[in-house]
Amino acid sequence: MELDLLVSNFQKKDEKAFEKLYNMYSNSMHGVIYNIVRDHEIAEEVMQDVFIKAWHKADTYNSSKGRFFTWILNIARNAAIDKTRSKAFKNSGKNLNAEFFVDILETSENLNDKMDAIGIGTYVKALGEKCKAIIEYLYFKGFTQKETSEELDIPLGTIKTRNRNCIKDLRAMVLE
Repeated sequence: MELDLLVSNFQKKDEKAFEKLYNMYSNSMHGVIYNIVRDHEIAEEVMQDVFIKAWHKADTYNSSKGRFFTWILNIARNAAIDKTRSKAFKNSGKNLNAEFFVDILETSENLNDKMDAIGIGTYVKALGEKCKAIIEYLYFKGFTQKETSEELDIPLGTIKTRNRNCIKDLRAMVLE
């Protein structure tokens, strides 16, 4: 009940509510964003932008459509993906050193830690292997549906259908 009041105050532009929500969710947001952009400074910048965007768009949040955390997580994920698609981001990646790629290889194996950091790991583990792979690529690695299709060698239509069904199953487990 306290979270509902906090979100309500956030929507009323209460700065203390903003600060509390920021402290509650910033680590999780940073982890999700970092997993997509692979740069701590950029992840920090995107995270700040996400909270500012959430502040300005707070009136669009509707608790009947889902939890506040899910709402802001989607903003974070989309902002991180948008950042990776930007021209500046693509140009900055042309001169990366080998440590960047070593870090990707090391951290991609720690997906379970990242899922646990946002509290969804146990739910994802309960899904079938097909769902785990699709959710990993789409939501934790920041792949598009087309890229996931190519990576897993599965038709795009099948990826879209499985994604929808997997998210539906995940939502049912979380809301039980």
